[in-house]
Amino acid sequence: MDIQVALDILKEQQDPELLKECIQLLDQFKQNILTLETRSFLSGKYDASDCLVSIFAGAGGTDAQDWTQMLLRMYLRWIEKKEFLSSILDQTMGDEAGIKSVTIMVKGEFAYGFLKQEHGIHRLVRLSPFNANDKRQTSFAAVDVIPHLDPQFDLKIDTKDLRIDTFRASGAGGQHINKTDSAVRITHLPSGTVATSQQSRSQIENKELAMGILKSRLVRLMEEQHLEQVSQLRGSQKENAWGNQIRSYVFHPYKLVKDLRTNVETPQINEVMDGDIDIFIQSSLRQQ
Repeated sequence: MDIQVALDILKEQQDPELLKECIQLLDQFKQNILTLETRSFLSGKYDASDCLVSIFAGAGGTDAQDWTQMLLRMYLRWIEKKEFLSSILDQTMGDEAGIKSVTIMVKGEFAYGFLKQEHGIHRLVRLSPFNANDKRQTSFAAVDVIPHLDPQFDLKIDTKDLRIDTFRASGAGGQHINKTDSAVRITHLPSGTVATSQQSRSQIENKELAMGILKSRLVRLMEEQHLEQVSQLRGSQKENAWGNQIRSYVFHPYKLVKDLRTNVETPQINEVMDGDIDIFIQSSLRQQ
């Protein structure tokens, strides 16, 4: 039913069911407007692309590795709510708990445009479950987001600048895990850029995936440094992966998630950790 028609009918008769329908129609209309507004900000070169999200544990030891796993869950829940697709390409488990690092592929309309707002350092403050004295612990994790480029993307890379290593995949994965050197790590020596894939049991497939990741990272570095050729990239120019934090998640002594770029905040920390992060993504897009 058209909203205006429903409102006109509601003026003539006080129908509780019709009132409920009007409220639902208005909420849906508001959501559609927000979606259109958000899409209007996504006009970057790669905004419509799929993307690669990498999360790395920073300072904080086991707590930081646990925090990395919590962030992975948060993004996977967001991806699920958006009805996007995801797959884990590379994952290194923590020594005691959590994850040291993980890279996931995210496929969906404007996946990169949305998730690039999450690039930066994420800070956690909570009572540590790994501390016998139950002390408050501050931990950090870095989130890196790059557009996904096809392995066949035309980017001239001198093969002499690449080091390709194979190793056994780690973590849970069935009876074939850790039995063959199927995982692949490719390093671009001049810039120090690294790409890894252990998603497939096929070394050939992992090499293709890792090459796609490497090209994506090199293209992003070239754009940030305003370079036209890969050969111009050097390690001394490599971006500082740890930068400044963009968001704080405080579980104790109060509950608050605050984005330090836009000052948008919410006490609904459980909802945020369940993937409700659009409030931060949308505010960041509007600020830009």
